[in-house]
Amino acid sequence: MVSLGCPKNLVDSEMILGNVGEAGLSITPSPEDADVIIINTCGFIESAKEESINTILEMCELKSASATPKKVVVTGCLGQRYGVELKKEVPEVDAIIGLGEYENIGAALKKLSSELDGGHGKKKKHGESLYQVSDPTKACNAEVGRFRLTPRHYAYVKISEGCDNPCTFCAIPSIRGAFRSKPISMVLEEVGELVSSGTKEIIIISQDTTSYGVDLTGKFELSRLLEAIASVRGVEWIRILYAYPAFFTDEMIDSIASIDKVVKYVDIPLQHISDKMLRRMGRRSNESKTRALLSKLRERIPGLYLRTTFIVGFPGEDEGEFGTLRDFVREFGFERLGVFPYSEEEGTPAASFQDQVLPEVRAKRFEELMLVQQENAFRQSRARKGQLVSVLIDGNVKDRARARSYGEAPEIDPCIYVSPRRRPSGPKGAANGTEIALDGEGKRGADPRSFREIPVWKEEDPQPVNAGDFVTVKIMGNKDYDLLAEMVG
Repeated sequence: MVSLGCPKNLVDSEMILGNVGEAGLSITPSPEDADVIIINTCGFIESAKEESINTILEMCELKSASATPKKVVVTGCLGQRYGVELKKEVPEVDAIIGLGEYENIGAALKKLSSELDGGHGKKKKHGESLYQVSDPTKACNAEVGRFRLTPRHYAYVKISEGCDNPCTFCAIPSIRGAFRSKPISMVLEEVGELVSSGTKEIIIISQDTTSYGVDLTGKFELSRLLEAIASVRGVEWIRILYAYPAFFTDEMIDSIASIDKVVKYVDIPLQHISDKMLRRMGRRSNESKTRALLSKLRERIPGLYLRTTFIVGFPGEDEGEFGTLRDFVREFGFERLGVFPYSEEEGTPAASFQDQVLPEVRAKRFEELMLVQQENAFRQSRARKGQLVSVLIDGNVKDRARARSYGEAPEIDPCIYVSPRRRPSGPKGAANGTEIALDGEGKRGADPRSFREIPVWKEEDPQPVNAGDFVTVKIMGNKDYDLLAEMVG
């Protein structure tokens, strides 16, 4: 499996691999060793499409050069959106399977496997590519039985599929269909399975997290969902990503502030601050509402970390609108921020706008806005020096542990690199490295004859920490965006 794109795609990949395993097929991390290579593609923006196409071509080349027969399967957003074109332009692809077909993927792969002649280098007669792409707007299924691709201690949970928002730059509604929420009972079934396998951090994802439940009950149900997940024994952290700003209610703010297990971290994609740009983007908000919401979030949720994303170079954005955005980023001081140069997406309203910004201007504005945010980020990192914080260990890098506090989401935010705590253990040696003589009862023998034999405090080996451990650290400084810390408990 080659999994590309966002965490929502990652969950799809985990479900595909779960279905593959359930069908009795084995999984290998090496494409060279595989009989079937699945590429779960992304088709959101131009750079993601290019990465997906390049990966497809790379795997097809591997297939052609292989001494044993292989099959290449394309799924995900690119397969859903451009399946017909891929079938025509890349005939080396053996199957294209859409977003609504994951429950059938095990059977499809078995069919492909039956076309391989026992792995002896002979291929069956080449037939037409298997093509299973249908309307993706199906009722949500419980995503249980996943083959986990994240570390065991954290997992992404999709609470809905599709999107109903009219953003003029986005092709997701045409790819993934209309917005549809999972019932709370279904989400809890997934959370229960994840926690039973060792998950401590549940990361809620969706195309539009704040709209959760409105299609089921006519009401925004995110607060009720947070309370339900927090009641699951074993859940330690709940993190919210992709919170559409226009639907952020006071009840949601209160839930984030009051539920201990909900970390004080919100990812809220704003895309711009200029009224003109927000209207052209179809964003259901304006500058005054955005500023009021952000102020309310900061006031009512102490210690809040805010992540957002902005698009620069959107059609019609002049130096004045960009300057408004740049000044806003400098003034507000987001803890986490991503920037995207506008990407013209085929079939979206914005792609047909006449006042497109030149690509070199988009690139220049991207660099300029990222430099503004870099100043914010480095200043905030320096201000954290001396803080004692609880962190979750993600893994180890050489002699340090890689960790995150509640203020860092995995994959997208900086890391905290933790030096292990070393404790003095008493006189275990001498200054010159010789051992101190002990008597039969383990007590030290005669007094040292010179200062070279005076007992010293020798450091023990560092205390081991494992992925999934919570430890307390002291922030000692920063290196670029990342923080450096020492373990204290």
